[in-house]
Amino acid sequence: MSFIEQSHRKAAMLAVILLSVVASLTARAQTPAQPQVDNSYLEAAVLWQQTSGERRALSYQTFALARMMLDRDLRTDRRLKKPRAIIVDVDETIVDNIRYEATMVKDGVPHTSDRFTDWVNRAEGTAIPGALEFLRYANSRGVRVFYITNRKHIEKEGTARNLKQLGFPNVNDQTLLVRPEKGESSKEPRRLAVSSRYRVVLLMGDNLNDFAAVFENSKTVDSRNESVERNKAQFGTRFIVLPNPMYGDWESAIYDYNFNLKDKEKAEKRKSALKGY
Repeated sequence: MSFIEQSHRKAAMLAVILLSVVASLTARAQTPAQPQVDNSYLEAAVLWQQTSGERRALSYQTFALARMMLDRDLRTDRRLKKPRAIIVDVDETIVDNIRYEATMVKDGVPHTSDRFTDWVNRAEGTAIPGALEFLRYANSRGVRVFYITNRKHIEKEGTARNLKQLGFPNVNDQTLLVRPEKGESSKEPRRLAVSSRYRVVLLMGDNLNDFAAVFENSKTVDSRNESVERNKAQFGTRFIVLPNPMYGDWESAIYDYNFNLKDKEKAEKRKSALKGY
């Protein structure tokens, strides 16, 4: 090959490389970058859940109280027409999703249905401190445990696998009740179905909506607090609440259940809900 032919060949190769680089840069320019979400307001709540000894202590305290209430019922009511049952929520009640929440904060990404489904089906949630021991104890005393969650049907297999891997008792299609594929997300029909066959001794959750329809129907900050006041005798006796400052209907009430608000609008709503001196 002559010197001239070699020069032409090198020039052609260089042109191909340059065209590839230009095409790549053009494609990147045309593909909008995913905007980061400002999750900074979540950071303290997630850190508290993930690192504080106080959170762990509260969880142990909560399940100790639940065992005291269950033992009291076992002692005082010996002749029952229905077998006993306990109803528990899953997320932030017996299964800890803190790594999912922490990733949202670190990566600046929003919560989405698809992202959460992917997390659930990884089956990597950990047990809330004290939850496993309490539910195993309840099961050993002949109390049926029902897991009522608003996780979706496509998340049921991953949820069951996660619960079984962690060692939670009696997880099956009859006891793990996810959100219906059609219809409302209310847990009340599922609670009533359990109550029709069992005497529900305790309900445990991190959201007021885990306990009764009266809370599900309370959609404002004031009405939620008023509902708690009207039912205060139930808390600590039949309703057992786990702490969750990260998310829930308490936050939705601040936003007036408007899930289309922009980050700036949500920040304004949060700030306006603060009461200073």
